[in-house]
Formats: sequence, structure tokens, C-alpha cells
Amino acid sequence: MAVVKLTQEERDTLLSPLLSSGWKLVDNRDAIIKEYTFTDFNQAFGFMTRVALKADKMDHHPEWFNVYNRVQVTLSTHDCQGLSKRDIELAKFCDEAK
Repeated sequence: MAVVKLTQEERDTLLSPLLSSGWKLVDNRDAIIKEYTFTDFNQAFGFMTRVALKADKMDHHPEWFNVYNRVQVTLSTHDCQGLSKRDIELAKFCDEAK
């Protein structure tokens, strides 16, 4: 099944709760980004491990950057060159896994 970009209606409905929880739209790209801060590297790495296992099951992998206790996650679906329902699902998982 082909992955498709979110429609404008889906963007309005599905992105709103994520934007309210700290996700931001990326300038000049159809993507969302959020930075998580943890107590230490161990907690940050644990978060990344949980997200990596979920992402692998979804066959949808985030772009991320980690320094000590901070993890920055960027989500966009390469297959459709923009935001898809996969990004919404993984963003929600990231927030729950925090």
C-alpha cells in the first residue's frame, strides 16, 4: 500500500494536538521536529531504543540527533516527500515513550 501525504483536512485535525504538545513544523520542509530532555544519557538512550524498536516495526525511521541528555527527533516520510499518518503515529509514540 502506497504511503501518501496528509491531506489539508488531516493536517488540520492530526497535527493540532502534536503542535500543542511541543512538536513544531520545520521551516522549508514538510516535517515536524521536537526536542526531548532527559535526566541523563541513560534515560535519553533508553528513549531512543524504545522509539527505534517501534520505528523498525513500522518500517519508518526518524531522523534524530542526540547529545548527552537531549534527543531531537525529526519526522517526515521519504516515500511521499512529506508528512504522512506514519509520522503522526510515531510522534505520538515518542510522546508516550518519554
